[in-house]
Amino acid sequence: MTQIRPCSPVDISKLNLCNLDPLTENYARKFYFDYLAKWPSMFIVVENIERQIVAYVMGKVEEDPDYLKVLGDKYLPWHGHVTALTVAPQYRKMGLAKDLTAALDRACEQENAWFMDLYVRVSNKTAINMYKKMGYSVYRRVVNYYSDDPTGKGTSEDAFDMRKSLSRDKKKKYIREDGENHRINPEDIYHG
Repeated sequence: MTQIRPCSPVDISKLNLCNLDPLTENYARKFYFDYLAKWPSMFIVVENIERQIVAYVMGKVEEDPDYLKVLGDKYLPWHGHVTALTVAPQYRKMGLAKDLTAALDRACEQENAWFMDLYVRVSNKTAINMYKKMGYSVYRRVVNYYSDDPTGKGTSEDAFDMRKSLSRDKKKKYIREDGENHRINPEDIYHG
């Protein structure tokens, strides 16, 4: 039995079960605490009956500064971002990732975001397929986004920027059909 609930400061020291996965990005403790302080409704955990954290999602809402609207379609409006979503291996295939993502979607809907986005390694086919089943599609391919290499080959890896429209984006302005064919460099993502 598990329970989905908001993250608390004490939980940050209990993320190890989830963070041991080589495809999970690990951050300094300060990073987790900063997220919890800035976006408490978007840091959500799953706790098992032994009170262990077995899954979590960290998200935020953000946008480019107004002066960058001159960039046209490269300007990022108010949107939700999935910074990290991970489930401990023994708790996978139980729908926890879907439940956490839905909870984050609801939090971003309350913030009136246009869409959700996330970055995923192109080699992580399991995650890509899972996100597609949840309504995400590839918006673009970010070349050499990940500079580390969990395979040990010593190379960088591309990421897919995947997006899902929220209710505010009725015209689906912030998604596209052929995102795999749109390549950009990491420095072209952030403008602010």
